Order: sequence, then structure tokens, then C-alpha cells
Amino acid sequence: MRFKTNRLFKHFQSFYCKQFSTIICLKNTTIKAHSSHENHWHFSPFVCVYSSDTKKSFQNLEKRAEALKDAFEQKKEQIRDTEQKIRLKSVEFVRDIKQHKDVTSKKLRVKKEVLIKDILETKAKVKEKIEGVVEKENVFTIPNILCFTRIAMSPYLGYVIMQDDYHLALGLLTFAGITDLLDGWIARNWKGQASKMGSFLDPMADKVLIATLFISLTCQNLIPLALTLLIVARDAALVSAGFVIRYISLPPPRTLSRYFDVTHATAQLAPTFISKVNTAIQLLLVGTTLASPVFGYVDHPALQALFGVTAGSTVISAISYLTNKDTYKVLKKL
Repeated sequence: MRFKTNRLFKHFQSFYCKQFSTIICLKNTTIKAHSSHENHWHFSPFVCVYSSDTKKSFQNLEKRAEALKDAFEQKKEQIRDTEQKIRLKSVEFVRDIKQHKDVTSKKLRVKKEVLIKDILETKAKVKEKIEGVVEKENVFTIPNILCFTRIAMSPYLGYVIMQDDYHLALGLLTFAGITDLLDGWIARNWKGQASKMGSFLDPMADKVLIATLFISLTCQNLIPLALTLLIVARDAALVSAGFVIRYISLPPPRTLSRYFDVTHATAQLAPTFISKVNTAIQLLLVGTTLASPVFGYVDHPALQALFGVTAGSTVISAISYLTNKDTYKVLKKL
């Protein structure tokens, strides 16, 4: 509006040849015109009309300015509300994310523990199955057959002694001694003849044979009862220990069929040196005692001394089995 007013003033100034000197004062939206000559108002009617339009224009501008100001304030308030809502939404979103993270972390932690537990259980089961796979070996070897022969012959040998047939009994005992020597030599020198079962079977055959001879000779009053009880008790304890070792070394499931399956070797026996010496002394004692009726030296002092030596070696060998940790070894083969 000010630009249009300036253009009108310039137009009328050039038209009246600068006869008027106009001063426009805008105060409270009112325009006053004053001529350079007093009481000369050629331009006054137009100026008055223009002043009225200008006032209305300024009023409209003020209204529009107030409206724009109100709209700006409203928009500003809306923006402030929107920012507040966004801030609240952000806080809620962050809180939801944190809660979801905590819940997810807890679930993952639980799943991790369950997974680790399953892995450990599976590992233990696999390890147990692997350890349970025990080597099957051939038990029908020559040394084992000789051991079975001695075991089967022992009851008949006792029967022959009870019938006072000492000559036949001495012959059978000699045969048993030869088989004992042969099975050990074959197992050591022939390929594929050694077996884990033989490590149990050989001493067991000796124990059965010796126990049978001691009991039968005691019944014939050729060996003291106390010595026989000592030897039988020691051998019974060793045999019982063998059954316990078999049970401990047998991997699950422990069934009767697997327990008595001789093809599954689960442990290996390693007799002590003193035990081997004791077995030799005991065999020497029963041999000389069985030959005494044949050669006529029953109750000889040397035979009585041999009774004492046998008793001492039996006690010492029993102690050696109790104190030696390497007496047996559990097998864990794939």
C-alpha cells in the first residue's frame, strides 16, 4: 500500500507542476494533506477517500496478522503437543524394547542352559556307550582249553583220592601240572593264544585244583584241617573278588547274559609275584603229600615244615592282593 501511495503522489506532483507540497502523516491509520498555500485544498477530497481505503486495508492487515498470529500459535501448540507425544512414544518404545530385550535374553538364557544340559547328557550317554563297547575276543584258545580241562578234572581227582587210589591220583596230578605249564608257555609264545579271559581262568583253575586236593587230602588225614581252612578261605575270597570286579567293570546294562558272556573281557588280572610263589609252594605241598602214601614218608618232619611254609606264604599272598593296586585292570576299549 505504501508503494501505491508513492506512485500516486509522484503522478499528481508532475501533473500540477509541483504546485503542492504534500506531507503525509500516517498516524492511527489517518492521512492528512496540507498545501503549500493555505486554504488551498485541490487534492483534499481524493486524499480523504484514499485515507479511508488505507484504514480499511490496515484493519484487514491487522486482522490477517492477528489471524496468522493465532494460527501460528495454534500451529506452535500443535507442534509442541506432537513433540510431547513423540517424546512419550519414544520413551514407551524404548521401554518396550528394553522389556522385550530382557524377556528375550531370559528366554535365550534358559534355552542355552537347556541346550547345554542336553549336550552334556548326550555326551555322557555317548561316552557311556563308547566305553560300553568292549572288545570281543576268542576264548577257545589252547591255553583256555587246558584250563577248562584242569577245572573239569579236579572233582574226579578228589574222588580218586577219597577212594585211596593214590597212584592214579598222582598220575592225574602230574597231568594237571603239565597242562598248567603248557598253557602258560603257549599263551606267551604262540601268536593269538593269549586272552584276557585266560588271565582269570588260569589262576581260577589252579585254585579249584588246589582246593579240591586240600579238601580231599584233609579228609584222608594227610593235611591239617587248619591249613586247609586257611587256604580255602583265601581262595574263596579271591574268587569272590573276581566276581565283584566282573560286576564293577561290566558297562551298563548289567544283565545275567552279559555278565556270564565270557567273550566280553572287561578286566585283566595281574597276579603278584608272591602269589605265584605261593601257588608253586601249594602245588609242591599237595604233590609231596599225595606221594607220601605211595613212597612211605607220611608225617615226615620235612613235610611238617612244608605245612608251615605253605601257611606263611598263603597269608603273605593274601596281604599282597589287598595292598597292591595293580592286581587287576579294567579294560575300556573301543
